[in-house]
Amino acid sequence: MKFTELNIPEQVMRGIEAVGFTDLTPVQEESIPLALAGKDVAAQAQTGTGKTAAFLISLYSRMLADPKPTGDQPRALILAPTRELVAQICSDAEGLGVHCPFKVQAIFGGIDYDKQRQALRNGVDVIVATPGRLIDYFKQKVFSMRQVEMVVIDEADRMFDMGFIKDLRYILRQLPPFEKRQTMLFSATLSPRVMELAYEFMNLAERVKITPEQVTGERVEQILYHVSRREKFPFLLGLLRREAAMGRTMLFVNTKREAEHLAERLNANDCKAAVISGDIDQRKRLRLIEDFKADRLGFLVATDVASRGLHIDDVTHVINYDLPQDAEDYVHRIGRTARAGAAGKAISLADEDLVFHLPEIEEYLGIKIPSAFPADEDFVWDYRRTPHKRKAPVPEKAPAPEGKSPRPRRHHRRGKGTPGSNGH
Repeated sequence: MKFTELNIPEQVMRGIEAVGFTDLTPVQEESIPLALAGKDVAAQAQTGTGKTAAFLISLYSRMLADPKPTGDQPRALILAPTRELVAQICSDAEGLGVHCPFKVQAIFGGIDYDKQRQALRNGVDVIVATPGRLIDYFKQKVFSMRQVEMVVIDEADRMFDMGFIKDLRYILRQLPPFEKRQTMLFSATLSPRVMELAYEFMNLAERVKITPEQVTGERVEQILYHVSRREKFPFLLGLLRREAAMGRTMLFVNTKREAEHLAERLNANDCKAAVISGDIDQRKRLRLIEDFKADRLGFLVATDVASRGLHIDDVTHVINYDLPQDAEDYVHRIGRTARAGAAGKAISLADEDLVFHLPEIEEYLGIKIPSAFPADEDFVWDYRRTPHKRKAPVPEKAPAPEGKSPRPRRHHRRGKGTPGSNGH
């Protein structure tokens, strides 16, 4: 189905054309007509399926049908679990709404506290927010939620995983009753806990289900290589050297420590890489993402938690350096590529420790991932090693003079007034 077949206002259609969309994705085809008809929608869809455009197009279309001036009471609220996802939704909203008269404001922690508060005071039409800071401003009475007409809950399952469900419930209770607003919920899975939320806060929501097979799709070429743990990095370097048309590449690992180690080794071998982790300063995170988008950085190494909400166009390759331990995480990872109709490749390395998670992943996908064993020429063994970070060696004791026993060590208790204590 094409967007021109839907009853979408001209301003929104011009935005759709500006970003280059023509055909609807499966989640858009199923959810947008329902939303345009004013129905609540609970959709199972992974990232990379076009769900952000689905709810933005629906939201803008509904708001244009009943135009109102911008004020201190927002008309729409979009809730997301991570700062990066909020920033990406706002970026998509800017593109699709370029010809619409709406003011969209991002609200999230880490930066611009006074600036965001002042923006709310000046008036906005659409708020895109993480729960914590939104509640902070709400309790200060910076804005009101009494006139919210549309609510979007994005990545609802991650709201649970990241401990936001209490905050989410608090926000939903401050809104007009569900029969007086429209609610759209998107989640990787419509699990019992997600559906319980839907039953409590939505008005007879229509369920939309996009299967994993549709998510991974025909445009993602998948391949899995069986390698030992000690072979992984030499094979990765060989892969990076021979893989044709490798552009923006994301590498996934299972731990922050492995992410830092892998990025260090890549940089030592002339592969410019950076780590996205949860404890990096927000400004630095956004700068790294911008560098990656601008091709100033070739490789982004991430864990699953740190990468939530990363929506970056034109990622040509995803490499699972560590095979994930959760099947849904596999789908989430490879969804970083082949976005917006582009092609992409997902390469996984299965070592002797993590290969045991492969059957669960394949069962979830409903397919067997094509696999291969590397040849000898696929490895690069002459790579540059990174220096080992070792503790300073303990000095050896000098031997005691002949006939004398070693002098016993004195044990000083450090306390107030002793040399080496704090303050001296």
